[in-house]
Amino acid sequence: MSLTVETSPIPGGVTAPGGFRATGVACGLKKSGLDLMLLVADHACSVAGVFTRNVVKAAPVLYCSKLVKTGRAQAVVINSGVANAATGEEGMRRCLQMATTVATEAGVPQELVLVCSTGVIGQQLPMEKVAAGIAEAAKALSPEGGHDAALAIMTTDTRPKEVAVSLDTEHGTIRIGGMAKGSGMIAPNMATMLSVITTDAQVAPDLLAVALRTVTDRTFNRVTVDGDTSTNDTVLLLASGASGVRLLPGTEDFARFERALYRVAEYLAKAIARDGEGATKLVEIWVHGAGDDAQALTLAKTIANSPLVKTALFGNDPNWGRILAAAGRAGVAFNPDAVDLDLAGVPVVRGGQPAPFDREAAAEKMKASEVIISLALAEGDGEAVVWTCDFSYDYVRINADYTT
Repeated sequence: MSLTVETSPIPGGVTAPGGFRATGVACGLKKSGLDLMLLVADHACSVAGVFTRNVVKAAPVLYCSKLVKTGRAQAVVINSGVANAATGEEGMRRCLQMATTVATEAGVPQELVLVCSTGVIGQQLPMEKVAAGIAEAAKALSPEGGHDAALAIMTTDTRPKEVAVSLDTEHGTIRIGGMAKGSGMIAPNMATMLSVITTDAQVAPDLLAVALRTVTDRTFNRVTVDGDTSTNDTVLLLASGASGVRLLPGTEDFARFERALYRVAEYLAKAIARDGEGATKLVEIWVHGAGDDAQALTLAKTIANSPLVKTALFGNDPNWGRILAAAGRAGVAFNPDAVDLDLAGVPVVRGGQPAPFDREAAAEKMKASEVIISLALAEGDGEAVVWTCDFSYDYVRINADYTT
């Protein structure tokens, strides 16, 4: 969906909404570049969060999942380079130390500080570097710091992922801004990699949580790069209320806010898929006519996670048999003799039988930066979309050399 429907794109990322300041600094956690981000609100915010369902949860996930239940937060600190996952009790102590350091340096209550980490699993955070970075970041906070914050949370990402929109309501204008990181180990389950979204609307925490979960299921949970769910997946949504516009359940303004939040999350989700490790193209997979939406989603994800499908996409090979084979092993019953399949806009299967097409012309269309796969069944009204990318030689290189 276009960001311009109902909303207007604006600059600023997570600091576009009123009441937020942020920055990104380099404290030596990575070999080069910014690697620690700090976001601080002028006052305590309503907050909601969703987190990974991976059994192996990073210390910050365990910490934040408890804190967001209070419905209040004022700051978010994120480091890249070290995931602080599989680090035991010491990892939890260092996570808490990050929060207390932010509290001291930024002057906010420790129990209102959210902590996230991303990077290599199984390493302890070097706290001297982290503490120095937090102190530096606290002094550099700015309403224009959203872009540096987005840069600081990158790991194998090749570009920052950020967006902001404004939305006119009956009672005034509100803004929503967001940033995300993610390139590999991407198969979200209730959350995605790391993402922070802010708004200056006034929204009660329980209502905010409903909106975030609804939107996450339709956006971030529709992304897969490699089928691996991270130990650190987190999405946080903070509402400062600085606009003075109060959103109430059941109102048209809240419905429009939820649609705007969807557009922000969809933009970030697609940006993650587009920037998959080694990716050369964004792939959008649509399944129509399944028994229900859940079955359609299972089919789309199975196709999206197939290494054979993804490598064919990289090679611009219209080998549609791989797509049907993936759908057939998804565990969803359907009539294979009533299947239509389009690849990059080219009809390749009709009624379960090969459709005549120009393979060279199809291969040329598959070279586009965005490719759509559309699978139509005849089982019902279920439909779903999933965003993924191709597998290139660089995906293997990046992950083979990740810690060496």
